[in-house]
Amino acid sequence: MNDVVQVLVGDDGVADVCLNRPEKMNAWNMEMFDALAAATDRLAGETGLRAVILRGAGGCFSSGLDLSVMQGFARDLEELKREIASPAKGEQANRFQKPVVAWQSLNVPVIAAIEGVAFGAGMQLALAADFRIAAPDARFSIMEAKWGLIPDMGISQSLPRLMRADQAKELIMTARVMGAEEALTLGLITRIAEDPVAAARGMAAELARKSPDALAAAKRLVEEGWTLPPGEGLALEARLQAGIIGGANQIEAVMAEMAGRAPVFARRRGGGD
Repeated sequence: MNDVVQVLVGDDGVADVCLNRPEKMNAWNMEMFDALAAATDRLAGETGLRAVILRGAGGCFSSGLDLSVMQGFARDLEELKREIASPAKGEQANRFQKPVVAWQSLNVPVIAAIEGVAFGAGMQLALAADFRIAAPDARFSIMEAKWGLIPDMGISQSLPRLMRADQAKELIMTARVMGAEEALTLGLITRIAEDPVAAARGMAAELARKSPDALAAAKRLVEEGWTLPPGEGLALEARLQAGIIGGANQIEAVMAEMAGRAPVFARRRGGGD
């Protein structure tokens, strides 16, 4: 059987992470939860990683949680509740949150290429990416209310940065399905492209030409600074700038720009300094 999550890192430092259950529209079973978490751990230690593309096999991003998983949960609700409330030692996120929120901790840009549907868990995974490029006919839903639940895979960390509270409540409470144009209007996707995978690869190639230090700092600036009070936000951007200015990669960016050549940056790990 093929891996439910396939990870391939190219010579250019761009990782292709593919949800690989096309016969189930890439619905999540427990193996996929664990495989996605393992993928983030692997990429965090990958030297020379420049960007990540998240996509689904078979022309579909992800239809959400596999019904067999919910049926399995029903057999031992007390154990499930303990697992929800008890992250592993040293982790802030529980077993069900880590496969989503860990993408936000990587020091490189993460691009979701969305075809078909992004429902439920698939929607929350897409929202954890830094950029979302969707096909014109893609469909989206925060679907947990359909099953009498709330989204609990890190949506509290992603949605507040993207949209108004009343709009978020409406989508969470109704579980309604929306098209790509509405998702774009609401700020849930970055742009629409006829071939989102090709567009994601083009964007990753463009980002890979920038200083990895600057990209990592830019990601932290937005992820952490958007919700900070003014003084703390100013202090954060000052610390980040002080950490990269005059460094080898910043100097190389300047020298390459002045010489009209492609820069050659020092390699760094995907999730660490």
